[in-house]
Amino acid sequence: MTLSSKPMLASWDFERDGDNTFIARHQVIPSARAYGGEVVAQAVAATMKTVADDRGIHSFHGYFLRAGDVHEQTVYAVDRLRDGRGFSQRAVRGIQSGKTIFQGMASFHVASDGVRHQDPMPVDLADPETLPTAAEALGDSTVRDAQYWANDRSFDIRHSPEAIYISADGERTRRQTVWLKAYERLPDDVNVHRAALAYLCDYTLLEPILRNNGAAWADPGVITASLDHAMWWHNDGRVDEWIALVQESSFAGNGLGLSHGRIYTRDGLLLATVAQEGLVTLPA
Repeated sequence: MTLSSKPMLASWDFERDGDNTFIARHQVIPSARAYGGEVVAQAVAATMKTVADDRGIHSFHGYFLRAGDVHEQTVYAVDRLRDGRGFSQRAVRGIQSGKTIFQGMASFHVASDGVRHQDPMPVDLADPETLPTAAEALGDSTVRDAQYWANDRSFDIRHSPEAIYISADGERTRRQTVWLKAYERLPDDVNVHRAALAYLCDYTLLEPILRNNGAAWADPGVITASLDHAMWWHNDGRVDEWIALVQESSFAGNGLGLSHGRIYTRDGLLLATVAQEGLVTLPA
């Protein structure tokens, strides 16, 4: 089997229908619900395609309003709210069968010199090559999503502490690091890599909440759903080289959980910051 990043690349190369409308299709996955990171990346990509090359995306805020059907195309309609000297803003809606499934706002900025600092990358991160792949972590599991987790995602994903696909017997902690790398060399276009960062974030952002409560993704009665997603891009980097998503959950309660993460290159450059709130229901 050849592992491929084509599903992620499809989030960038979709059909254009006029200046402000884009038509996208979804990777078919076992849940039959469109993967949230794919929806965010498609919405981000649609806004990018309406902005001049002199400015790059620096923030995006979106809400998941309905589950997307993987068997239906999604139409992304972009509203060009403002183009100023230094900033541009865009609103975007993802629509299936006349109903809005996703709503987002993006802001773009002309880069300039100014103040600079960043949170350093933790110094004790495991080397990604020493960590098991998803397929190795899953072994011969036959749970519903095992094939998808092991072979059909667009990134090599490696966990520290160990993955909680089918078991959460390890330490209960609300912090983790996930190393990711696209399986194939990607185009040099910086916007492809920026959109890819949006794509990959939703894989594991709610995972620290499960881990801290001793729950695995495959446990009967576990239900999760992404509700809103916020992201800030700081520096450019390549997602076909190892990047570290350093995550933690700061709160869970009332049936909801909040997680946030910092994305670093292997040599410690902070690429992006991300936050997400989601529905988390665990078995009684």
